[in-house]
Amino acid sequence: MRNRVHVVSDVHGNTAALARAGDGADALICLGDLVLFLDYADHSRGIFPDLFGVANADRIVALRTAKKFAEASAFGRSLWAGLDREQVIEEAVRRQYDEMFAAFPAPTYATYGNVDIPRLWPEYARPGLTVLDGERVEIGGRVFGFVGGGLPSPMRTPYEVDVAEYAAKVEALGEVDVLCSHIPPEVPELCYDTVARRFERGSRALLDAIHRTRPRYALFGHVHQPLAQRMRIGATECVNVGHFASTGRPWALEW
Repeated sequence: MRNRVHVVSDVHGNTAALARAGDGADALICLGDLVLFLDYADHSRGIFPDLFGVANADRIVALRTAKKFAEASAFGRSLWAGLDREQVIEEAVRRQYDEMFAAFPAPTYATYGNVDIPRLWPEYARPGLTVLDGERVEIGGRVFGFVGGGLPSPMRTPYEVDVAEYAAKVEALGEVDVLCSHIPPEVPELCYDTVARRFERGSRALLDAIHRTRPRYALFGHVHQPLAQRMRIGATECVNVGHFASTGRPWALEW
């Protein structure tokens, strides 16, 4: 019997495509980043321009692209002055989550991205949706391990965990057939974004686990335009499953 799983990451508000992502598959895997805070390709889309306008979105993207993170943070703080940032963002995220969680097919296996807010996810729990972080599940006779979130970065996104905590989640998986994470292993070619022109944060713990446990696949997202979309590390095929928000196409795994 053939098994087919579709894998997506970095959905960033593309609800229409998400509703079709499981078509023809036995299951859907989502590697996080459902929230669209700011679309770097179209600065008119996302929570930030909805609140502060496109001109301010243009400016903060320019600062971040130029790696002027301190200046970008100061500019952001000036815009948020007088607003309850946490409450405003949570209300906007809930509106996005209402639509996206409703679009998930059954069964879906999901983990968090670095821009997600994990404490809200239990509100959207329903039959057919399994959320995993530092946990394993069997799909079609293969063991899939999931590690959510990202590592500390200058962007200070909502779900960043320290290096030791992240490594503990990876260690808890043990040996798996497919290692699923939001961020890539710490390999320069997999971490460099050719459009943003910077290295995103990868995980040494993931790389060590690949060398130590030799999964068949390591699947991840996070880097939207990677220098290398896939590469082999020993026995493991490492695959960036793609920036789903822009492509609308899931990556397919068959066995």
